[in-house]
Amino acid sequence: MQKILLLICTWIPIGLSAQQDDSLRSDSIPPLNLKILEFVQSKIGKKVDRGECWDLAAQALDLAGATWNHQYKFGKLLELETDTIYPGDIIQFERVKLKYVKNGITFHEEMKHHTAIIYEVLSNTAFTLAHQNTGFSGKKVGLSPIDLETLKRGRIKLYRPTP
Repeated sequence: MQKILLLICTWIPIGLSAQQDDSLRSDSIPPLNLKILEFVQSKIGKKVDRGECWDLAAQALDLAGATWNHQYKFGKLLELETDTIYPGDIIQFERVKLKYVKNGITFHEEMKHHTAIIYEVLSNTAFTLAHQNTGFSGKKVGLSPIDLETLKRGRIKLYRPTP
């Protein structure tokens, strides 16, 4: 009998083991993305502003000197299938449902509206996210893996910060 566990906007490590592509070395990451990553690294384990998910991306973009609309268009819209995704890119989740099995348990995750920063690229569809206002790190910035192959419903948008 398979157990089913429902998690709402909670991140449980999926146990990804894909290797990062050599093309994503820090010398190939766009300079603005590097500034965003530097900010994120300084905030891991800390609360940014009110602790809302959006606050981390907003402050990172502002402090890096990025141009954005101060709503939910965080830069240049990217296509997962054709664009290279770099650490420091922003990911927006809308009405997303994920489903995956780990250790014989089926997990369901739901993100009605959530913003995160790509912290590490593990494969074309797998990333480590930096985000806050989550079930695992609360209002503090934490890191967690995600594999977009587990996306069952909803929409994601990926953005490249622009000067």
